[in-house]
Amino acid sequence: MLNMNGISKVYQTEMVQTHALRDFNLQVNEGEFIAVTGPSGSGKTTFLNIAGVLEPFTQGEYLLDGVDIGKLNDNQRADIRNQKIGYIFQGFNLIPDLNLYENVEVPLRYRGIKAPERKRRIEESLEQVGLASRAKHLPQQLSGGQQQRVAIARALAGKPRFLLADEPTGNLDSLMARQVMELLEQINQDGATIVMVTHDSELARRAPRNIQVVDGQIADFSLYQGNPAAVVGV
Repeated sequence: MLNMNGISKVYQTEMVQTHALRDFNLQVNEGEFIAVTGPSGSGKTTFLNIAGVLEPFTQGEYLLDGVDIGKLNDNQRADIRNQKIGYIFQGFNLIPDLNLYENVEVPLRYRGIKAPERKRRIEESLEQVGLASRAKHLPQQLSGGQQQRVAIARALAGKPRFLLADEPTGNLDSLMARQVMELLEQINQDGATIVMVTHDSELARRAPRNIQVVDGQIADFSLYQGNPAAVVGV
């Protein structure tokens, strides 16, 4: 589903050249749940941005669901993001003046999805995260864990091929973090492919596959209990 071969990313200024990723190779199969760990500045965020087609890479090849991302123009990349990828961020990114239903609806409106289909998707995704009864609540009326569940519902409503989660439990206490992780595990069991960046080693070990990024490269990886067919290119 996701195949990166020899990906490099260089940030260039007048005085400094910074190599964020170096000959980065990774294969993610459909239905996998992968946790990405590594120290600050190791290249995790750059990897996630490239995987999410949010920024270009300098060199290499990136195939997403069989599509060569490096050959797409800006409009085509935007279409890929809208159609195939769901994002879950550490900061929730909910609009405070909109209720839960409306927050989940916003990206669907941008995609031009008709009202009846929007309604079906919103109700379905809020039900999936256990918040259907609070659809008319505002974000500030919820706990941090519940707000993150809304963010997950918003991503799910887009029917993405895979989810990218950037420190999805970073702003939560340990109990809420475990609850959000349990929800992600259930979503994965239902068929979603998930790539999660996290600093929490306990949560990372719960993912069936774990990779470590150091100095812009995959330094090591471990298979915990789960998918025995996971493959990483090095």
